[in-house]
Amino acid sequence: MLLWTVSPAERDAILANEATSRWTSSNQIIMEIACTRSSKQLLEAKQAYHARFKKSIEEDVAHRTTGDFRKLLFSLIACHRYEGDEVNMTLAKQEAKILRDKFDDKKFGDDEVIRILSTRSKVQVNAALNQYKSQFGHEILEALKKSDSGDEDDFVWLLRSTIKCLTRPEEYFVEVIHGSIHKTGTDEGALTRVVVSRAEVDLKIIKEEYQRRHSLPLEKAITKETSGDYEKLLLALLGHQDE
Repeated sequence: MLLWTVSPAERDAILANEATSRWTSSNQIIMEIACTRSSKQLLEAKQAYHARFKKSIEEDVAHRTTGDFRKLLFSLIACHRYEGDEVNMTLAKQEAKILRDKFDDKKFGDDEVIRILSTRSKVQVNAALNQYKSQFGHEILEALKKSDSGDEDDFVWLLRSTIKCLTRPEEYFVEVIHGSIHKTGTDEGALTRVVVSRAEVDLKIIKEEYQRRHSLPLEKAITKETSGDYEKLLLALLGHQDE
């Protein structure tokens, strides 16, 4: 309820601070905020973080992470993306080849990979990914699949999630929701975060994507896995965009 009552910028500040305070798989929260907010919204979240915690998000991310995680997350949270519609197709073709070459060599944390994903506008990133598919015959995410053993490197998973958040956020959030309610013990933190943070943005689209993928309304899926006041709150939020 606290997350719903504060402003979106304050909500992001609270979520980011919780993530940096208990640095485990919660690093995905920093990525979500950096990749799914506009440059203005991200700036407002940073300002709210400053005001509430007397330090910067960048400071905490840099302090709490190491290696490729630090390079990617710091670059994402520190960027101020261009948000116009212009696309440079020559650049998109060049950067599609850069990504192919780096991924073929398993250099997933290469500076060039991180530069492209963290500094280019979302439409420019999408153009590069479309060129990747056009030139090389498969989606870029196929180059970031799990190994033959079924294991998936944590950084590769974060990189996959970053690409999804930048280009198809509704699909990413459907995966987060589905994973949170179909694991042993509902992950209430992840479920609440997605429903609350997207309620005034694209929750209707997420609901439609969930039903398309799983042939079940999201409301019914949540009702099966939750109960009491928590269930009532989630259902109220799910109905918020339909009013």
